[in-house]
Amino acid sequence: MFYKWEITYKVIGCAMNVHKELWCGFQEVIYQRALALEFRKIWLKFERERTMEVMYKWAKIGTRRVDFLVDEDIMVELKATTKIEEVNKAQLINYIEAYGVKIWLLINFWKKELEYYRFIK
Repeated sequence: MFYKWEITYKVIGCAMNVHKELWCGFQEVIYQRALALEFRKIWLKFERERTMEVMYKWAKIGTRRVDFLVDEDIMVELKATTKIEEVNKAQLINYIEAYGVKIWLLINFWKKELEYYRFIK
């Protein structure tokens, strides 16, 4: 788990680089594209717009796309909004359970300083 913790620092560092360069005010997709470039620059293994299955007991009941899946089991969700609401955090906690991942990062580029949350199961 320590190894994964270090990767979250790298992801956040990449997000800080993007925020420093672009600052706030763009749509989420612009930050997503720039973050992918930063990940490639440091050879971070990732998938962009990864489709994940949502299961209910034994049945697949839908899908959802996560902005990034890093190192096969760290989910990264990007936002470009004036405020992260409690509902956004609760949603991510539910995703942790639904997808069986251990770590999820929520990163908001909209503010003057990068806002991020790390959720660990």
